Amino acid sequence: MNHTFMRKAVATCAATGAAASFAVLSAPAQAAPPVPSEPLPSPTSFVVLQAGKGTDKATAAVKAAGGTVVQEWPQIGVVIAQASDGAFDDKARKRPGVVAAGPTRAMSALAGEGNVVPDGEVTGLGPGTSGGDDTKEALNADQWDMRQIGADKAHRKTDGNRAITVGVLDSGIEADHSDLAANVDPSQSVSCNDRGVPNTNPKAWQPTTSDHGTHVAGTIAGARNGTGIVGVAPNVKLAAVKVVDDDGYIYPEYAICGFVWAADKGMEVTNNSYFIDPYFLWCKADPEQRPVIEAVNRALKYSEKKDVVNVAAAGNSGWDLSKPITDTGSPNNSDDPQPRETDHRCYDIPAEAGNTVAVSSVGPTAVKSYFSNYGRGVVDVAAPGGDSRVPADTPSKNGRILSTVVGGGWGYKQGTSMASPHAAGVVALLRGTQTGLNAKQTISTLKRQANPLACPEFYDQDRDGVNDATCEGKKQGSGYYGAGLVDALKAVGG
Repeated sequence: MNHTFMRKAVATCAATGAAASFAVLSAPAQAAPPVPSEPLPSPTSFVVLQAGKGTDKATAAVKAAGGTVVQEWPQIGVVIAQASDGAFDDKARKRPGVVAAGPTRAMSALAGEGNVVPDGEVTGLGPGTSGGDDTKEALNADQWDMRQIGADKAHRKTDGNRAITVGVLDSGIEADHSDLAANVDPSQSVSCNDRGVPNTNPKAWQPTTSDHGTHVAGTIAGARNGTGIVGVAPNVKLAAVKVVDDDGYIYPEYAICGFVWAADKGMEVTNNSYFIDPYFLWCKADPEQRPVIEAVNRALKYSEKKDVVNVAAAGNSGWDLSKPITDTGSPNNSDDPQPRETDHRCYDIPAEAGNTVAVSSVGPTAVKSYFSNYGRGVVDVAAPGGDSRVPADTPSKNGRILSTVVGGGWGYKQGTSMASPHAAGVVALLRGTQTGLNAKQTISTLKRQANPLACPEFYDQDRDGVNDATCEGKKQGSGYYGAGLVDALKAVGG
């Protein structure tokens, strides 16, 4: 997926291209006009935030404004509500103790279908068929990505610490896949895609309409079992945290649920290969969007305090996230999204949130993938995410990333959705080796150990597909790659 970029999949998987702080309109913010107090076509979801922790004032406000409380997160002072009144948020925010309230959908477009961006052709090896030798001495021949970050050498020292759990916030994980069954932990898995309410039923958190999460999971922790592929950290545990609905959307209440769940379960790492819908960029100046930004920020800050490292895909739109952007796809739950000019006050979330590690993508030649978002001061590190436009003589199957897919098989995808789990796997190795590091120290170490990639001396615009792509940072290449390419071997002390 690109929205990974799934749908988009899940914002970040890009076969063709879709995450700090938060990005607003360069012109005066085009705030949505007040919604009249009249019935909506169907109940919609809202976030209601009270000052500080607890939810007593927020729940009282929801009821007083005519809404229904769906989920309470007292840890962060956030309530998820539903209401059929278009003016519900205006009424709620006027109540005592409420500091913000806003819809999690674009009020101007409450109908629409998922906007999945393909990850590229999935030329799988076929259900139940072998992906090749995955012994300690030899990864699958097509796993150029693992060699690129030194995972093959890291595995000679360790396959990872069994005490480490990586939460895969995505479309679910096929728990009985031969390369995943040994590592998926049902006791930590959950679905959040029903209005943001946690559901631990295994049927709820396994895949239904997308194999995106299964592909991501294999890259992180595909088991060493003599068949298929081997992940970056093949001995760590995986938790499926399903935040993608069957239409391919990752709405704010799903992500908030996922972040808080992972934090409260004590997960050491999460992978987030998506951007939160319905906006590619969420803008602080818009009164409808600002409450969601704050709610997500609260969830991420809480997660960081609980010592979770949240890794996120930068997106597949080929955007320089450090510069003004013309966003033509938002809101994506509308059949007629309106172009808007955005500036530094608008953000791709969660990747541009200050409490995440933003990951850009490179292909087999270690050059920025044509679809990958980038930006100096935005991207933290780079990792292999594939690039189907690499030269024909490149020693790889097709430039994409090989991993597990639904149906017990293996397949190829590309996107920043694929880059992010490589970085998450390296973080898992690092946290399992240097167990005394807290979340912030882990992130600093990850960046310090990364291998700088210089800006290309020339850039093939036909291959890149972005005529104005400019790499800032010269020999350090920080505009494309942040601190550089993640290094699995260094993470385990090599």
